[in-house]
Amino acid sequence: MQTVAENLYVKDVNVVYPGIRQNDRVVALKDVNLTINRGEFVVALGASGCGKTTFLNLLAGFMSPSSGTIMLGNEPISGPSADRGVVFQKHALLPWLNVIDNTEFGLKLQGVPKTKRHEIAARNLELVGLKDFHQHMIYQLSGGMQQRVGIARILTCDPAMLLMDEPMAALDALTRETIQELLLKVWDVTDKMFFFITHSVEEALFLGSKLIVMSPRPGRITNTYDLSFNRAFLAGQSAREIKSSPDFIRMRETVLNIIYSDEREGGHHA
Repeated sequence: MQTVAENLYVKDVNVVYPGIRQNDRVVALKDVNLTINRGEFVVALGASGCGKTTFLNLLAGFMSPSSGTIMLGNEPISGPSADRGVVFQKHALLPWLNVIDNTEFGLKLQGVPKTKRHEIAARNLELVGLKDFHQHMIYQLSGGMQQRVGIARILTCDPAMLLMDEPMAALDALTRETIQELLLKVWDVTDKMFFFITHSVEEALFLGSKLIVMSPRPGRITNTYDLSFNRAFLAGQSAREIKSSPDFIRMRETVLNIIYSDEREGGHHA
């Protein structure tokens, strides 16, 4: 059954980590507001310490805000749920299971019959380009292929939203670009909400339909951009052509200037 993606609403969210004394408190996120619509690919970018991962953990339900609300449709997010799938930087696959068993593992835990879960898993492995690798063990795969299995496993549970915390940080440049292109094709086919964290401005601009730039602590969304580079790729333009275009380069420099400026200002508070 296809999950119907609901919009996600983040309203007046703050996260404060308590210290031993009142003055030791750390404000990780402050006054964060964001709407993610069905079919949007939102990328979060910012200097180290801006609260990107804290924000993702809130959306995943791994932690709760100190104040404010996060809603998926009409339901408040109060913990982890199958309607939000997380792809980690380290793929977190089970090394004693083969590719197909890893991919269908979530459905097995849900009690889905073997034939049905095998069919769903096989469909998603084909989507990520691994239809001939069902019986391979995880250690037999390259890093990029392992990350593809991780993506297929999340898709097999059919969440409304995919959350990705720098899933390509450990990959070489060529593999990283291949996975970027794969992600856009998956996004296009599934029409799901994506929330993606990266430190790469180029990656953010290429992948995102919406880019949010976050400031150093306390983390706030300071700039939001609607982007169309991903649609140009899906319409047939090559990634290299897009990333070397004047519009892309101009946007990259604009965002880099914001981040460098934030890092310099953040340095004064360190």
